[in-house]
Amino acid sequence: MIVDLSTRPSDLPFVHAIYEARSIGGGSFISNATTQWEMVITRQFGRITLSLRGPETQASPAPIPEDAEFLGVIFEHGTFMPNLPGCKLVDEEIHVSENGKNSFQLFGETWQFPTFENIDTFVERLTRKDLVARDQVVVEVLSGRTHELSLRSIQRRFLHVTGLTYKAIQQVERARKAVELLQSGTPILDATHQAGYFDQAHLTNSLRRYYGQTPRELIKSEP
Repeated sequence: MIVDLSTRPSDLPFVHAIYEARSIGGGSFISNATTQWEMVITRQFGRITLSLRGPETQASPAPIPEDAEFLGVIFEHGTFMPNLPGCKLVDEEIHVSENGKNSFQLFGETWQFPTFENIDTFVERLTRKDLVARDQVVVEVLSGRTHELSLRSIQRRFLHVTGLTYKAIQQVERARKAVELLQSGTPILDATHQAGYFDQAHLTNSLRRYYGQTPRELIKSEP
């Protein structure tokens, strides 16, 4: 199981959150659908691995590495890697193993594995090298601003940068909002309408797909 999970914000505008955790034993969990990609550093049995995890389009079972430590960066919407855009990461993980003492190769360059304290600096260096960038069109559309590009051009931009359509992002984010409402104590019917679902059956089907649980199961699982 996962223990000692802690999360902190970042001063970088393209980073949503930074987290660290560790596992005791192993096991598995339901990995929820997500519209953002992340970078995770795993330390286990003296080995270090960096993983690039793309958006996930539905809930799925995932293993928990045994007795490991994790350091992760969740990136904001519209942030992507030009050398490995979102369209190549959807429902995928790419693992980069240690190739020297506390170092790894990424896009032809050697990097030191960062720590919880200096990972902001590490990500900032990636942006200076143009290995991580932000697509302003995607950012503006997701924030509700209109854009002069054609709908087809915007759709292509979304698929390239995020790997998802604008509609798919809306659906997953609506499910996330519903889960937050439910786990904050909002009654199911109220959460249904506040999150923008047609009826409770619509909500249930959505949460089964994106969270692997029904509304009642999600409420019961909340401590």
